[in-house]
Amino acid sequence: MSRTRASHVTLPDLRGRTALVTGASDGVGVEIARGLAGAGADLLLPVRNRDKGARVIDMIRTDSPDARVGLRDLDLARLASVDALAAAMRAERAPLDIVVLNAGIVLLGDPERHVSADGFELHFQTNFLGHFALTTALLPLLQERGARVVVQLSLAAAIARPAWNDLQGERRYSPLRAYGASKAALGLFAYELARRSAAEGWGISVQLSHPGVVPDTGIAPAMRARQRSGAARGLAQRLGSTPAQAAQPALLAAVTDADPLDPAGEDPLAADSSIRGSGRQGRAASPGFFGPSGWMHFGGPADALRPYRRLAHPAAGARMWAIAEKLLRDRADAVRA
Repeated sequence: MSRTRASHVTLPDLRGRTALVTGASDGVGVEIARGLAGAGADLLLPVRNRDKGARVIDMIRTDSPDARVGLRDLDLARLASVDALAAAMRAERAPLDIVVLNAGIVLLGDPERHVSADGFELHFQTNFLGHFALTTALLPLLQERGARVVVQLSLAAAIARPAWNDLQGERRYSPLRAYGASKAALGLFAYELARRSAAEGWGISVQLSHPGVVPDTGIAPAMRARQRSGAARGLAQRLGSTPAQAAQPALLAAVTDADPLDPAGEDPLAADSSIRGSGRQGRAASPGFFGPSGWMHFGGPADALRPYRRLAHPAAGARMWAIAEKLLRDRADAVRA
């Protein structure tokens, strides 16, 4: 058993397991990777910047000298990069037991709408579409080992709603709205992945997490540049978490099977007819949700939380999945043309 840094969370022995963590070259992702390595897991770290990735490996091996860590190239804002990583891993039949979809951007304080090289709004692609493309491309490997997929959401997903007629903010844009919508889309995808796994017998389990408020990371650089001091930053420092503390919910999600029933006593996936009749298998498929247990869930010890129920809506999840598939198909057709 391995006690993770800055927390009461204790991980089981993960020797012989392989974990892939996106966004592990900075902030919370670094600490998720360190925690998994400390429990004995082999690591695959897909990174955009190999120099930063190499520094993370040095940090991991300071705590875990025998850690087996490999770097891969991945830029979620470039679908060709996602395709290349997935194709290489399928060709190698790379083992995957745990996948943590942690990478993300939030451009608060920057009013400009940014677009990826593939033509998608940058929050939408980096936080959601890139992870959707990676996960669905790796489904054969995930099924082979009955993998656990941990989907890192945020507090913004609790209140955000996808604007179905303007998913990428082309008509009305603000960075907070775009960020929240991208995390809501990711959550809808997570629940739909759980439903499909249960219905099709894929054997993939899905858990959700959120890190709370984490002042000491590099996200939202434009906003942080204006808030180096002041009451708002001071409040965030007092109520939020360090990156090591903020990693604990995802680590807990990686190794824990939460009770699928929410506090109201209702299974969040039970509204889906494909799950309702499947008994024990359907109940086990319901994702748990983990986050900080302190005030407003800004910080505090990691614990199981009540899920954001709107993300469990089956029709919305199926709709988001279908939209993502069509966007990827249209983009592939355009590249071939």
